[in-house]
Amino acid sequence: MEFDFNLYSTPLLFGFVQAWIYALLFWVRGWRNERLSDWLLGFLLAAMSFEIWEYMLGFAGIDLLWNELEFFPRNFSLLLPPMAWFYLRSQFNADFRLQRRDLVHALPYLLYFVYHVAVFSMGRDFVENWKQNVHFRYGFENVQALLTLGMQIFYFYRSFRLYQDYRNWSPSEFSDVEAVSFKWFRNFLVAFIASSIIGWSMTLLDLWLNLDFWHDWWDELFNAGLIYYLCIAGYAQTQPRRLHFEPTSPTAEVVVEEAPILPKAEKLADEELQSWKAQIERLMADERLYLEPELTLSDLARRLQTNASLLSAAVNRAFGKNFNDFVNEYRVEEVKRLLEDPKAKHLSLLGIGLECGFNSKSTFNRAFRKVTGVAPSEWGKHN
Repeated sequence: MEFDFNLYSTPLLFGFVQAWIYALLFWVRGWRNERLSDWLLGFLLAAMSFEIWEYMLGFAGIDLLWNELEFFPRNFSLLLPPMAWFYLRSQFNADFRLQRRDLVHALPYLLYFVYHVAVFSMGRDFVENWKQNVHFRYGFENVQALLTLGMQIFYFYRSFRLYQDYRNWSPSEFSDVEAVSFKWFRNFLVAFIASSIIGWSMTLLDLWLNLDFWHDWWDELFNAGLIYYLCIAGYAQTQPRRLHFEPTSPTAEVVVEEAPILPKAEKLADEELQSWKAQIERLMADERLYLEPELTLSDLARRLQTNASLLSAAVNRAFGKNFNDFVNEYRVEEVKRLLEDPKAKHLSLLGIGLECGFNSKSTFNRAFRKVTGVAPSEWGKHN
C-alpha cells in the first residue's frame, strides 16, 4: 500500500509520528528517572495518535481499517480523560502510584474493547450483518459517544478541581510558587477541552450538513497540533522530587519522618502559639533561611522537629499569612536593607533580589509590590 502525501494526510502523519517519537522519549526518561508522570504522558501521546489515524490513513488512500480491520477497536477515546487525570496526579505527587483498584477507571474502555474484538473475531460477513441489524439499529454507536462525552466532562472537572486545590495549597508549602505552578498543564487542560468542543461541533455539523470525508477533518488537524504542543511543553516540564501533594488529605499534609505527634495548631493555647512564633522568628533570624530560593515548609518543619501541617497552621495563626507570604516578607525586608547598604551598590536591582532569595524577576517584583505597595524600582522615590 502506497501512502498518498497530500494537503490532508501529511499534517496528520507528522502529528502521528511526533506522538510516537516523544512517547518513546518519555518512556525512556521515565525508566531512567523512575518518573511515573513520564510513563503516563507517553501513553497519553500514543493514545492520542490513534485519534487521528483513521483520517490520516483515509486521506492517504489506505483502506486497511475499513477492510481487513473493520470493527476492530480503533481508538482510545474512553481512556484519554482518566489518563489525563492520572497524569496530573502523578505530577503533583512524586510518590503517586497506580493501584489495582484504579482499573475501574478503564472499565468503560475494556467493555468497548471486548465488545468490538468479540464481534470482529466472527469474520467480515458477521461484522457487516451485526453492524446493520444490531450495532446501528439499537444505537450502540450513540451509547459509546454519550459515554465518551460523559467521561470527558467528569474527568476534566476532576482535573480542574485537582489543579485548583494544588494552586491553593502550594503557597502554604513553597516560598517560591512560580517554579511549581504547573501553568502548562492548565493550558493543556484548556486545549484538551477545546479539542473536545471542536470535535463535538464537527460531529453536529456533520449530522446537520452531511459533510463528506474531505470537509470533516478540522478537529483532526487541531488534535495533530495539540500533540505537538503536548510533546514540546510536556518534555520541558519538570517534576520536583520533593512535591508530595495528595488531594485525598484535607490539609494536603506532607509527612516528616520521625516527627513527634503534636496537637493541631487550632487547639494550641495562646502561650504555646506564642512559643512556636518565637521559635520560628528565632530560626529565621539566626539561620536566615529565607535566603534559600527553594525553601519549603517541610524544610522549616524539619529544622523545628515538627510536622508540616501543624507548622502551616501555626504560621497562619501567629503571623496572619501563608508560608509563601511569610517568607517573602523577610526577603523584601532584606532587599530594602541592601538597597541602603553602600556595599551593595555594585549589584543591579535584580541582582539584589536574587541575593535575597528570589529566583526570578517576576516573583521579585510581585512580592515586593505586595509587601510595600510599590515596585522595587520605585522604592527609593518613596523613601
